[in-house]
Amino acid sequence: MARPILVTGGAGYIGSHAAKALAKAGYLPVTYDNLGHGHRAAVRWGPLEEGDLLEPARLDAVLRKWRPEAVLHFAGLISVGESVENPGLYYQHNLVASLNLAQAMRAHDIGRIVFSSTAAVYGTPDVVPIPETAPMRPLNPYGASKAMVEAVLADFGQAHGLRSVALRYFNAAGADPDGETGEAHEPETHLIPLALDALEGRRGPLTIYGDDYPTPDGTCLRDYVHVSDLATAHVQALEYTGTCEAGTSAAFNLGTGTGYSVRQVLDSIGRASGKTVPVRLGPRRPGDSSALVADPARARAILGWKPELSDIDMIVQTALAWISREEAA
Repeated sequence: MARPILVTGGAGYIGSHAAKALAKAGYLPVTYDNLGHGHRAAVRWGPLEEGDLLEPARLDAVLRKWRPEAVLHFAGLISVGESVENPGLYYQHNLVASLNLAQAMRAHDIGRIVFSSTAAVYGTPDVVPIPETAPMRPLNPYGASKAMVEAVLADFGQAHGLRSVALRYFNAAGADPDGETGEAHEPETHLIPLALDALEGRRGPLTIYGDDYPTPDGTCLRDYVHVSDLATAHVQALEYTGTCEAGTSAAFNLGTGTGYSVRQVLDSIGRASGKTVPVRLGPRRPGDSSALVADPARARAILGWKPELSDIDMIVQTALAWISREEAA
């Protein structure tokens, strides 16, 4: 019988890809999601339990029912701009919700968790590519809330023996190559789907937020990693938590080590579509770093993770195929 793993936020973008990877690896992904931003149709590889991490009684009932051996924790809010405008919302849904989860795990003797963290914990780095040893100086409440959750998990490790892995994503992008799940945020905040929408006239021109950064073409540099490669990393991190010592708290960057500017991503979309994305220039956004590029050596060495689909053209092609398929459905 497949071993149950609780997947908070499993109806969302990265969570649904991870659920597919879990099922392929022989686990039973049990999705726990309030469907506020996730999609019921994205839950295809295991059961869906509707609920919110801010509802401790509901979470307790689900844990008693399924008795998962570990947790993959994706649930939370992800918009940098919204976090600057409404920080309380982010500390509630990212920090408080995660604390509720950690306490519930302790009550049910669940000792392993893989946490969806972010490169935003670094803020403006001193060196690029960024190692995990870089100081955490987040520029916005989104990044700060994720850094705080990492601290909570580490403290639970010291006090209660919790084994935790924080996966610091750089820019998740692309879609399942099989077309079974993809990216569908509402509202959408990610560059590639926004650019594809602008390309097809579903919204106005794409806004480039600043072209005066200290980068080769003046636009922000980001390290894009295919969402299916992220999903693979979660399975590998889950297995790592089954072998490491009690109380271990580890963090790993998930990126390729190569940065692409906004304009380079738009060039890739042009190559894939044969069209030019309409753009307009806007001011810099508060909380944006000029360059975020990973040093992924630690994940490769310890987890054995090697991204297979994270070439920027492959990312764009799978994203374009997913959106085209959804439009035709």
